[in-house]
Amino acid sequence: MSATPLTDRVVEIRAHDPGRIAEVLAERPRGTLPTGDGKLMIIACDHPARGALAAGGDPMAMASREDTLARCVEALSRPGVNGFLGTADLIEDLALLGALDGKLVYGSMNRGGLAGATFEMNDRMTGYDARGVVDAGLDGGKMLLRVNYEDPHTVDTLAACADAVNQLAERKVMAMVEPFISTWSEGRVANDLSPEAVITSMHIASGLGRTSAYTWLKLPAVADMERVMEASTLPALILGGAVSRDAEAVRESWARALALPTVKGLVIGRSLLFPPDDDVAGAVDQTVGLLS
Repeated sequence: MSATPLTDRVVEIRAHDPGRIAEVLAERPRGTLPTGDGKLMIIACDHPARGALAAGGDPMAMASREDTLARCVEALSRPGVNGFLGTADLIEDLALLGALDGKLVYGSMNRGGLAGATFEMNDRMTGYDARGVVDAGLDGGKMLLRVNYEDPHTVDTLAACADAVNQLAERKVMAMVEPFISTWSEGRVANDLSPEAVITSMHIASGLGRTSAYTWLKLPAVADMERVMEASTLPALILGGAVSRDAEAVRESWARALALPTVKGLVIGRSLLFPPDDDVAGAVDQTVGLLS
């Protein structure tokens, strides 16, 4: 790889040849879903667009685009990594760097529920829309669905996600729905990770839209996953969550979930991009080892 900073290479194209972005996305080799019992390994990096820059104990861990891009490029280069999930800015940066060649790519759709905002529950579609997903040659769109029974903005997010499910299904691409039952706690949103709450969120997400044919779920690994995964026939991917000091315990929870037939892979972000020992390649390789 060139010694030129990654951001310098991207900025030059953005400033002088922005049309090249669409060309690169159209020309890049596409990824394919694993066949048979094969499991997906997706790297996620869509938190920054929601103003959530923290990882581990650093509230500004993802502030540097150079550092974030370098971590994403490293993670995507590891054997066994199938794809990437992010917002348009990161997807375009990584496409220009060639890091998405041969990968499945999923566009993050609703980033309007900014972290810590009073309107966080009104999580609007400020990222990709369905047309943008298809025009960019992506493999699906991801949406965050936090259901807060005490916040009336939740119904706006429900309606927006249902519409996105419909629009993506019309284009025959995946709608990846990440549901939670959430509450307000000391002015911030807290997700309920009890098995009962996850089961309830799965039923709500599964019923969105006029068809579920192209809907997948993105779920946390929680206690009693065998019972949790009985809640839906939709394919599921397990998310990584916040960075944990006990990385081995986290990997064990992912391994238990991966043993279930409905679980088709992992979508992991900060846990692999900002591991406690800062060894991105090592963290990715250990996690890919769970898929076999």
